[in-house]
Amino acid sequence: MPILIIREPARPEQIKAMLQELGSYIKLAVDVERGILAGGGEFHADCEAVLLEDGSAQENIWGADWLPAARLVRCEALINLRPRQNNLRMEIQDAGLRERVERITRTLLEG
Repeated sequence: MPILIIREPARPEQIKAMLQELGSYIKLAVDVERGILAGGGEFHADCEAVLLEDGSAQENIWGADWLPAARLVRCEALINLRPRQNNLRMEIQDAGLRERVERITRTLLEG
């Protein structure tokens, strides 16, 4: 399944397509500067690669999961391990950054 870049609120068929890979949730890479996300891959890094190819800067891309049934955003991913950006865990440690990732995700995927 191809990874989709979502720039405007996702249509139901886009959500369904992104859910095909994992079933109950969608792995995401969120560009907090551009306000877009890529979703639908097996790994957060796959989504990150799609955004990088689209012109995003790596330091602006953060990993998250969207669980549509629970309407939950989880800000935890291997791509979030960034000592050079003072993020030493898989979870996004900066509360303001977590809020931005969640807001972008909800705006584009919650419907």
